[in-house]
Amino acid sequence: MSSQAGEITVGQLAARSGVAVSALHFYEARGLIEARRTSGNQRRYPRVTLRRVAFIRASQRVGIPLSRIKDALDTLPAGRTPTPGDWTRLSAAWRQDLDDRIAQLQDLRDRLTDCIGCGCLSMDTCLLANPDDALAAEGAGPRRLHLSRGGAGGRLPPL
Repeated sequence: MSSQAGEITVGQLAARSGVAVSALHFYEARGLIEARRTSGNQRRYPRVTLRRVAFIRASQRVGIPLSRIKDALDTLPAGRTPTPGDWTRLSAAWRQDLDDRIAQLQDLRDRLTDCIGCGCLSMDTCLLANPDDALAAEGAGPRRLHLSRGGAGGRLPPL
């Protein structure tokens, strides 16, 4: 069990939250949750971390990136867990981002039939990844495949 009242181990937090231990370690490394270390270097989390993890998971489920979730959690007083009022306030701030993403996905869905699927060839009919054959100026061949090897990650341009 924990060495101080109201604390739980990483295994207990994982079991109660349904989140893998590795994900909890990741959240901690990103500053989303905090743990106290015992003299044996074991993590101990305040019980209220359960609500914080639930907040993180709910935010992720609606598509909020972890960086935005961290920014939101950083607006709370130190050590306080999110309340239903916090969720209402913070989720309202994310609404426009979600509306924009929904519009982008609808646009993608509506234009998908014009896509050959890979988005890597330079062709003038690709409305998704290569509008107006912009990649032709970069050279011949599958420009997206060349980009992914060169460190640009093969990212698609915004729609």
